Amino acid sequence: MPNTPEVSVGPPDLLGWRKVTINAKSAGKVRSAEEFRELLHHVGLACGHPVHWLGGDSTVWPDRTVRRRTVGVLMFTGLLATSCLLAWIGWLDCRNALTFGGRLAGYSVLAAALVQFAAALAALDYWHQRERRYSGVLVLAGVAIVFLCSSALILLQKGEHFNAWSWIAILFLLGSVAAGIELISSRAWKGLQHPQRIAIGAIVPTLLACVNLAYAQVYVPYATAPLITSGGEFREANLVRTGGPMHLTVHVYVKNEGRVPVYILGSIYWVHGGAANSMSKEKPPADHLIYDGEFVTPAGRELNPGEEVSQDVVVEIKDPEKVDYEALRVQTEAYVIRRDRMTLGSDYEQSRATVETLKKAGKWRPKEPDAAQYRNESGISNSSEILNIARGPQRITVWRVVPKGDRSRIDVAVSPPGDTIVFDPLNPLYNKPIIERYGLSKVRGAMDQTPFKELLEKARSSEEGSGS
Repeated sequence: MPNTPEVSVGPPDLLGWRKVTINAKSAGKVRSAEEFRELLHHVGLACGHPVHWLGGDSTVWPDRTVRRRTVGVLMFTGLLATSCLLAWIGWLDCRNALTFGGRLAGYSVLAAALVQFAAALAALDYWHQRERRYSGVLVLAGVAIVFLCSSALILLQKGEHFNAWSWIAILFLLGSVAAGIELISSRAWKGLQHPQRIAIGAIVPTLLACVNLAYAQVYVPYATAPLITSGGEFREANLVRTGGPMHLTVHVYVKNEGRVPVYILGSIYWVHGGAANSMSKEKPPADHLIYDGEFVTPAGRELNPGEEVSQDVVVEIKDPEKVDYEALRVQTEAYVIRRDRMTLGSDYEQSRATVETLKKAGKWRPKEPDAAQYRNESGISNSSEILNIARGPQRITVWRVVPKGDRSRIDVAVSPPGDTIVFDPLNPLYNKPIIERYGLSKVRGAMDQTPFKELLEKARSSEEGSGS
């Protein structure tokens, strides 16, 4: 009959939809025979109305509803969870990162979180209606971000302790691979027109700008080494009385002459008396330790660029007329760690405790340095939240060690809680990971040597001057 509407059902697409046209006009899309009957009823046509089938008859309905909805829910959940995680990390780094590069990375992570949120919403459309042209591209971009982030986290954890974040990274990595395979098989990029032009016109310049910014604002500051100088010198010398002890004023200091702020974990100076250094091949007799002590207090204080910490200490030499010193020597040493790569816990300054106190409290651990006198200890956080996640909790421990028959020294360990790793300055390969990670280093100060007779003459002249 001439007034009978012409109904056509097109071939199924990749999502199982079949397009329905009535008199060459689109009437909608259906995925099953039930939906098709409902559509005919809605437009006032009987179920037995003649239909022109294209790409398969009335039995071809390839949509697998359960599988499609399951895949869509899993992708939506994974993308939304990644968005929340990245938003949390990015927000913390925007506020608390120690460097400009770290804060810039925080904003980048926040931008990635927004892309993930948009991808999660696009997943709902892509696995249901596909009404948005770019929904598949957004989902594909979101899955790529999950893959990159989980891979980066696993790479950052190389050599670290396996923790809960390791399992999460592996889970997300496997999920992103499976989602990527599914999206590639369904050709999710079809909604993207002229991908080559977009890559050349947008991606390439963006990558070049990122490389330039990373070099100028991240790599250069990171590669800049701290420049810390230290030393000591003898100043005043006084005799208390004839035949009495001699008091020496020793000036010791440490100065930051570079552009990198540091923490001073511990400091020590030694005053020795003995033979004068000579060019002879004979080995001079061992020096006698007159005094040693700490000159930067409190331990753990910050030393900013251009700042100097100094102290004048008074050293007493008993019976100066009877000692056979040819010269007196003063030398300093300090352990520093970069403040732009980690944050030292505020409890470090108050954590000092003697070995006896720690043993009585049951807090002294096995394999700690022998002959230790006291210990400072505190947790540390890394320069960014991403590194905190990758490396897990970290602890820094500093001991002052006073071995018998040798001069005192400082030992430093940076390790996860529960482990004890003594920092050994004589083993550069062992120290390399710690030095590169946190910029931990020992600053040996310049040695000042002064003839003992010269100091004694100054002391005598000062006594005579005060007596007159």
